[in-house]
Amino acid sequence: MWLQVSLLCLSCLTLPGRSQAQDRASLRRSNDHAGRCHYTFTVASPEESSCSGSGTKPEMDGVSSRLTMLEALVSRLIAGVDGGSRTRANGEEGLQEAYSQVTRERNQLQQDKERLNGQVQELQRRLAELSQEAESLRQRPCQQTNSSGGTQRENRPASDPAFDGNGAYQEMKAEVTEVPASRLIPEGNHNFTGCGELQSVGDPVLHRKADSITGKYGVWLQDPEPQGPLYTNKTVWRIDTVGKDVRQLFAYEDMDQLSQGFPMKVLVLPEPMESTGATMYRGSLYYQRKRSRTLIRYDLTSESLASRRELPHAGFHGQHPYSWGGYTDIDLAADERGMWAIYSTSKAKGAIVVSQLDPKSLEVKRSWQTNIRKNTVANAFMVCGRLYTVASYTAPNTTVNYAFDTATSAGRAVAVPFKNKYRYNSMVDYNHAQRKLYAWDNFHMVTYDIRLGRVSHGSS
Repeated sequence: MWLQVSLLCLSCLTLPGRSQAQDRASLRRSNDHAGRCHYTFTVASPEESSCSGSGTKPEMDGVSSRLTMLEALVSRLIAGVDGGSRTRANGEEGLQEAYSQVTRERNQLQQDKERLNGQVQELQRRLAELSQEAESLRQRPCQQTNSSGGTQRENRPASDPAFDGNGAYQEMKAEVTEVPASRLIPEGNHNFTGCGELQSVGDPVLHRKADSITGKYGVWLQDPEPQGPLYTNKTVWRIDTVGKDVRQLFAYEDMDQLSQGFPMKVLVLPEPMESTGATMYRGSLYYQRKRSRTLIRYDLTSESLASRRELPHAGFHGQHPYSWGGYTDIDLAADERGMWAIYSTSKAKGAIVVSQLDPKSLEVKRSWQTNIRKNTVANAFMVCGRLYTVASYTAPNTTVNYAFDTATSAGRAVAVPFKNKYRYNSMVDYNHAQRKLYAWDNFHMVTYDIRLGRVSHGSS
């Protein structure tokens, strides 16, 4: 680096009245014994022929001082330039290292991507091989190769259900149709078309689990006798009964849609519901109004309140519930004989009262008082005009422990095994078209196949 320094000597300027000879000055540079550079200015004096050393020494000392300061300044500038160069060099070195690291990582990611692509291609190749093998296995039963390279048909009887009559075998697809378990019982043990006494209850079959706390207990049903084309016997109805204001009625096209959790419609009830005692019958939802003994019939087609009536003397809102509580004072049911209400009164002192209702007006047609207390059983349902009670709502293996026949006004103890698989069964209702019990067991919507015996002597 080159540094050019200009020195200005004020005394060397040409002043008026001075001659050119007097303004001449000379600058001499030489090294001293230590090797340092010395500058010497020589100016001719017009007045003196000579001067003492004491006269020039201050001037030389001033020049020397200024030169020393100049040298120091140059040294600092040079040092600053060198330091900046080193700083820039260090910064460039750091950037270069970071760039190198990013490059290495990018290369590693590229290698990983190529490796994964290779694995995917290998899996696709194996999948194609397996698909070809599966297709080969599917067609293998259709024909077999003989030793001459031709084909011969298997020797299977024409009565084989897979035999199509042309010597080949079809791929069989099972089309499952639900058949009530009661219809599978030999005729000697079961009346296929009429009513009978409950003989057995099958294991619970799960259809859906509720996905929120509001579904801990509730009501779910299918109408055994639907009215009109809008809803069918395949339509599934569901109400989550946990909440302060229960009004939503969910409609599902069928069981598959219920299991997927996508309702086709949501209806809003005109008045809030109390507990899990609702039932479905002939195109209407029947339920108890919240905090009252009022019964409501809600028409599903018109989506309107069709009729309402108080159930005389019925306890409500925790006066005579089932053993699990839940304000289950009034339990509505439908069976082969019509509409029923299961409840209790002060006069009955907590014993179960069964009343048959007019399905349109909700008027009580006839009542029976049993000799079993309502709060000692977990739930109840009606089958063929008979009341059946469930002993426990939490025991995994409990029983249907009591039966009351309205045809004979007689009750008796029974012991039909019943399972609470999920240990909190809050609703049990009978569907006479399906010959199944529908239950809500601790978030789980389940059904039970039932088996009925022959009609007892004297029963209608």
